[in-house]
Amino acid sequence: MPKRIKTKYPGVYYREAKRVAGKGKEKVFYIVFKKDGKAIEEKAGRQHIDAMTPARAAGIRAERIEGKRLSRKEIKKNILNAAGALTIDQLWEEYKLTRKDNKGLSVDTGRYDKYIKQKFGYKNPIDIKLTDIDTFTRKLETNLAPQTVCHILNLITWIINFGAKRNLCSKLSFHIQKPQVNNETTEDLTPEQLQNLLNAIEQDKNIDAKNLIKLVLFTGMRRGEMFKLKWEHIDFHRGFISIIDPKGGPDQKIPLSDSARKVLKGHARQGGSPYVFPGKNGGQRVTISKPVNRIKKLAGLPKDFRPLHGLRHVYASMLASSGRVDMYTLQKLLTHKNPRMTQRYAHLRDNTLINASNIAGEIINGNGG
Repeated sequence: MPKRIKTKYPGVYYREAKRVAGKGKEKVFYIVFKKDGKAIEEKAGRQHIDAMTPARAAGIRAERIEGKRLSRKEIKKNILNAAGALTIDQLWEEYKLTRKDNKGLSVDTGRYDKYIKQKFGYKNPIDIKLTDIDTFTRKLETNLAPQTVCHILNLITWIINFGAKRNLCSKLSFHIQKPQVNNETTEDLTPEQLQNLLNAIEQDKNIDAKNLIKLVLFTGMRRGEMFKLKWEHIDFHRGFISIIDPKGGPDQKIPLSDSARKVLKGHARQGGSPYVFPGKNGGQRVTISKPVNRIKKLAGLPKDFRPLHGLRHVYASMLASSGRVDMYTLQKLLTHKNPRMTQRYAHLRDNTLINASNIAGEIINGNGG
């Protein structure tokens, strides 16, 4: 067991433990006091999930000594005894404790905090109506991709089903309908559109947007992977880029092509930030929509073309249609976990092979004619 580390507050100490959600370690605070002549040691809370600090832990200790506060076990027991009265927030706290996938939990925590908490956090599942979900879904669909909406609605379903199985709440009286997701969508650009895009890139003054778009075209990296990319992830010597947490999967490496190397070598480090494309105050970027959409508009690309994710498809389509890259290699370059995800591009390669095979007939017929 990790050793105790004292704080400046009497009866308050902490141990370092692995974070429940996220990488690295966090402090877990404990309090020690006497009650009825008996020494009691209790957990006060975790640094990140519970936003616990030494001062807060000291306050909890004082309330416990004065009998103004129940222990965490007593509070939990009272909650569990009030089966059917738990809110979505309370169910979420219980549900998180059962999740072992730190990467996936971190992503779901972001979805919960951003989309679910404000709308449903204070509600009991029995009070949630079908019209509430329908309204919520329509609002999400105005700004988010169908796949993202599905993830959010799935999380609500998982939380409530978790509670119902443990008799902590009632089941919903209806089934949450998810939007239909077409994962076979591939976006592509004609040679003329691609040239217009390259011209528009050169005309824009936003260096981050210009180089980020180029890097997507040369590597096929995802938007989120670009935002997470740090200089330490780029191995110029061995010629690889480390992809950290690609879509919740294990870390991957992709080759650093000559074109991508040229872009990165010409991209200046900004203000000592570890990120290649830093956001506010040198931290991790969360958006680059404004300059990217400006470049898209200047290039005259279709309105439904997604500037960054669409360019990932352009990268994959170019390789597949070249006839020089097999599907297994393409899967590795795109860091697809499942080969079925790569098969959407197979027809492009097949078309190229068919066209190539027709050349023999054309030559023969031409000679014979």
